[in-house]
Amino acid sequence: MASFLSSILSIFTGGAKPAAEAAGGGSSVAEPQLYGECTIHATPQREGNQFRLAGRIEKQVNGETLVRNFIRADVFTSLDDAVETTFRKAHQIIDQHGPSLFNDGEKVRQV
Repeated sequence: MASFLSSILSIFTGGAKPAAEAAGGGSSVAEPQLYGECTIHATPQREGNQFRLAGRIEKQVNGETLVRNFIRADVFTSLDDAVETTFRKAHQIIDQHGPSLFNDGEKVRQV
């Protein structure tokens, strides 16, 4: 009975988290997408009952993986919407920056 009440309460408070979200902020919640020479990972961050747009773009350069993380102000009530928009935003970042996105050679940085 107590677990049933906890489940009901978590629906209204956002307490229940899917396994992918409970794993932490860097975990992909969808299959990575390839775009050009880059791999895009959607990693929306749970904030209460919403999801903040976040992801990372990876590229292999001279045998090492360079990573560009991004977080935006956009929040969504649906995880699916957050993931879909994360991939769209990553495409936009790649298109706007072009080769300069990874030209500095830094292993990890924010964009």
